[in-house]
Amino acid sequence: MASKSTICTQKLFTLSLIFLSLSLTIFIVFSGSNHEIIDAFNLDTEPPAQLKNLDLLLYEIQGKKKIKIGLININPYEEIEYESPGSVVSAVHVRFDRVHRETKWEDFFPAKNSSPLPSCPEIPMPALEDCEDLDVVVVKLPCKGWTGRSGLKDVFRLQVNLVAANVLVASGWVTPDIKRAVYAVFVGNCEPMPEIFVCEDLLRKVDDHWVYKPELRRLKQTVVMPPGSCQLAQPYGETGKEAWRYYSADHERLKLLKYSAFHQREAYVTVLHSTEDYVCGAIALAQSILRTNLTSTRDLVLLHDENITPKSLEALKSAGWDTKQIERIQSPFAEKDSDNEWSYSKLRAWMLTWYDKVVLIDADVLVFQNIEWLFVYPQLSAASNDDTLFNSGLMVIEPSLCMFEDMMAKSSEMESNDGSAEGFLNEVFTWWHRLPSEVNFLKDFKGQERPSWDKISDNVSAIHYLGLKPWMCYRDYDCNWDREELQRFASDRDHEKWWQLYDEMPKTLQSYCGLTEHTNWRLKKWRWIARSLEQPDEHWKIGVTDPRQYNIGH
Repeated sequence: MASKSTICTQKLFTLSLIFLSLSLTIFIVFSGSNHEIIDAFNLDTEPPAQLKNLDLLLYEIQGKKKIKIGLININPYEEIEYESPGSVVSAVHVRFDRVHRETKWEDFFPAKNSSPLPSCPEIPMPALEDCEDLDVVVVKLPCKGWTGRSGLKDVFRLQVNLVAANVLVASGWVTPDIKRAVYAVFVGNCEPMPEIFVCEDLLRKVDDHWVYKPELRRLKQTVVMPPGSCQLAQPYGETGKEAWRYYSADHERLKLLKYSAFHQREAYVTVLHSTEDYVCGAIALAQSILRTNLTSTRDLVLLHDENITPKSLEALKSAGWDTKQIERIQSPFAEKDSDNEWSYSKLRAWMLTWYDKVVLIDADVLVFQNIEWLFVYPQLSAASNDDTLFNSGLMVIEPSLCMFEDMMAKSSEMESNDGSAEGFLNEVFTWWHRLPSEVNFLKDFKGQERPSWDKISDNVSAIHYLGLKPWMCYRDYDCNWDREELQRFASDRDHEKWWQLYDEMPKTLQSYCGLTEHTNWRLKKWRWIARSLEQPDEHWKIGVTDPRQYNIGH
């Protein structure tokens, strides 16, 4: 009986029968003296022709007399030994210990957003040194884990995908400059994890078969990531280009590190739709990014729908944004006229395919320190939402038209937990990489002692202004104090930080942060209610001197 140790045990198989049972044919096409390898599904071909084509392929591939096939999650009863002398087929059963049956998804994506984070549970991998030089990896995809429930958040499904990724990298990644072509064939009712095997690498799909030729630089970065958000993500270095990274564990400020220059075009992106309420926030965001790095080569791109007026667009361009009009996208699960009704418009960022990497930032975020180091990280990297989910206010993504199309196809059937794009994205990207909370500091002090509220965010890289926005309040104090249900978002110090940047804006841009008649009336109403209730914080006693209250817009 085979040992369960993590080794690769080599056997010979009748590859033709195995591939026939998987409805797969690999054949070779001759073009002059060159041999071009084609991966295809030829379900109508008779077995003798299949065998002939296999003989042609297996006789010579990359100048080798033998082809090595790796079999992952293939059960023993699916193996047929083949001992014909002179065979050019060599198959390897990639053996690995299955992840412990009591390990849960939440163990890899814990709700607790602590620093340092707890260690990650072990996901056993095969002995990769015994599985090198494979040409094709055949993977039987599991759609159920130890729990017996189908779903995307399944630990064994994650393990099989990671095993396949590690084996492919071990086989194809000879050196940083030398890479061999390797292929992956996935078989099963559930697709490979799109967070690991991206749609750009998909050569063909027929029924329940997926054939990939992975881009190894991207896959290499994927396999060095922690197995979940149970640990902070880490950059992957290759070429020696410089970037900044913040180390949150020991609270050092910024350190220089080396990273890959593979991604040539990168951008900061924000999205405005449906209303002009966030035009001021987008102006402030652009100014804050430019202030922290005057020599940045990254573009600033603002996607907007037809509801943003030409006058506002001129101001946004003046602030530093390159504006591009989009058609907004309605959430299938949000209530009509709710804040989330058109939040799926954020998905349009994946259509910016002339960029290799994008840092997608909400317009209610302000940047206080250089965050260029974020471009080192892969899709999807984000900070925790103080839950098992990530916060979509700041994310590292990789634009992809096929990924956008896939998300749109799933949008009507994959339900968002809150009706928003954030809830939907957490269903699409279940395997995400945790950034330190300091890069997307959520202005939410629920459950914290009041004396510490105004000190926590002193040294963060970016503040995400949850609750009522600073430009929608009087500058005298954070108006979240006036509503008891919003006091968890109140911080006068963070409020003041936003207004300090406002004072640095050109006067022509400050005018886009004015109060409307309705906003001014609403602020006065909340102050009156807070006074009537004699709220203990007593912010309602503060005399308002904000001159904007006398210069009301429409």
